[in-house]
Amino acid sequence: MKTTNEKIAQLRAAMQAAGANACLIPSSDPHSSEYLPDHWKARAYFSGFTGSMGTLVVTDTASALWADGRYFIQAERQLAGSEIQLQKIAVEGTPTVTEYLVDALGEGQVLALDGMVTPTATVQELEKALEKKGAKVLSVDLVSPIWEDRPPVPSTPAWLVDAETAGASAAEKLSRLRGKLAEAGAGAMVVSRLDSVAWLLNLRAADLDCTPFALAYCFVTTTNATLFIDQSRLPEEAVAALRAQGVGVESYDRLLGTLTGYHHNRVILVDGSTNWAIYSAVCQNPNFTVKMGEDPIQAMKGVKNAAEIKNLMNCHVKDGVAMVRFQIWLEEQLAAGETLTEVDVDRKLMELRAAQPGNLGVSFDTIAAYGANAAMMHYHATPDNCTKLEKRGFLLVDSGGQYNDGTTDITRTYALGELTDNERTYYTYVLKSHIDIAKFQFLSGCTGGNLDVMARAAVWQHGIDYRCGTGHGVGFIGGVHEGPQSLRVTNHVPFEPGMTITDEPGIYEEGEVGIRIENELLCVERVKNQYGQFLGFESMTRCPIDLTPVRPELLDADEKAWLNAFHAETYRDLAPLLTEAETAWLAEKTKPLA
Repeated sequence: MKTTNEKIAQLRAAMQAAGANACLIPSSDPHSSEYLPDHWKARAYFSGFTGSMGTLVVTDTASALWADGRYFIQAERQLAGSEIQLQKIAVEGTPTVTEYLVDALGEGQVLALDGMVTPTATVQELEKALEKKGAKVLSVDLVSPIWEDRPPVPSTPAWLVDAETAGASAAEKLSRLRGKLAEAGAGAMVVSRLDSVAWLLNLRAADLDCTPFALAYCFVTTTNATLFIDQSRLPEEAVAALRAQGVGVESYDRLLGTLTGYHHNRVILVDGSTNWAIYSAVCQNPNFTVKMGEDPIQAMKGVKNAAEIKNLMNCHVKDGVAMVRFQIWLEEQLAAGETLTEVDVDRKLMELRAAQPGNLGVSFDTIAAYGANAAMMHYHATPDNCTKLEKRGFLLVDSGGQYNDGTTDITRTYALGELTDNERTYYTYVLKSHIDIAKFQFLSGCTGGNLDVMARAAVWQHGIDYRCGTGHGVGFIGGVHEGPQSLRVTNHVPFEPGMTITDEPGIYEEGEVGIRIENELLCVERVKNQYGQFLGFESMTRCPIDLTPVRPELLDADEKAWLNAFHAETYRDLAPLLTEAETAWLAEKTKPLA
């Protein structure tokens, strides 16, 4: 097996053969997915860094990898011993990828990237910046010829979510999309994001680990819609159902040819996340007039309909049953003196979720992190690299499930035994932050950036922060991370009733502790008066929050009232599905906090 430095040397040789002086490898696939099929994990293959987000740049003389605050610790460890220099995003003094490349390249030099996996917005930014230096961008695939034993392109069986479960048929959603395109002055669009294709056509598969999407595109015009997919894995009844909804089916690899050969005059909307190869194909066809704009499906699917909300509530109850049984098991195992590792925690959660009706698997790789490991926000234990649990300190468990009626994401931090005063104080600060957002009432028009500041107030006042957003949207039988809404200081999307959001503040002190508490929330209408419409949140998650570490004197009366009400709802909804012994355990865990 080649070392990271040997792989980087191979890239340099491929660059030179292509006449390039630098290359860029993003964390992406042809659909700008967050979580990638193994076939497109080129950045991980060449750098050795396995986090879900990162960008690798290799020049003639240096190499660098950009990662955000979730991955600083992990990246430092995985890059150790290689020539790659870690660039910490948003840390003072760290250049952006574009700034780095502008500094590295000069007159007549070339940046190589693969247009099939690089978003249009990224290429446009690079072209504009490099033009000032007299450098240019070349779209070329350097990776495929030198990636040994590259995993195959996934092609799992595809299926359709029925309209009753989804709350709308593909035909109804296409009609809405065409209306949005008309508002934007466009008559065509290539739907390239997998979450958008999944929502638009009620299409699902298992091409991405933990995310039930199919590798596919959908080309939509004012009169037609065509799904581009490997047809061998789409059942005949699904093809017939799609055609009945006005959707034709073609082979996955025929999209670019269809675009270059399209002969009707159309204004085509292109989202910046669309890959550069598609954008180039559209630009080469004089029948298209390109209009850059945002994918309207992202905003449409971000607001859940009544059927989706009902189903999501149901899947959270099922998930809560699994979580309760997990905590009971954890306590019993530790009390019996059994040896447990973080991997055992991961396996048990997977087993308990799989036992729930309609479970399709997990919604992301479980983060089971004991003690200081939890300071790495996206730590993932493996059989070769895991820690034994002890009867002291904290165990952080961030996990979720995919069900045939929804997607879940939840974090609980459990006290396994003796805690330090510092640990108890940190835990209570995080709980206060969590509650303060969950119970917050705000005027319609407030954005995720506005609310993110509110969430951080409980830790900021103690001179503490966390290097990530406070929360993200969650899909419906879809991606565990969904936009356009998020609780992040840079997010400018106003909240609307029907949007889901996670509420997951934390404290992460390297080498010491990591604490996070996470529920999923639903945005709902509150009071309306002369000042306008006020909104708020309802918790969809149903699972007790560990009260053992709480310092009650640090919670105010309103925070205690919210916590007690949440636990009352949790007991009400879960108790009917539990055994007598489990119900008694839950009653103890959800007793009101005085």
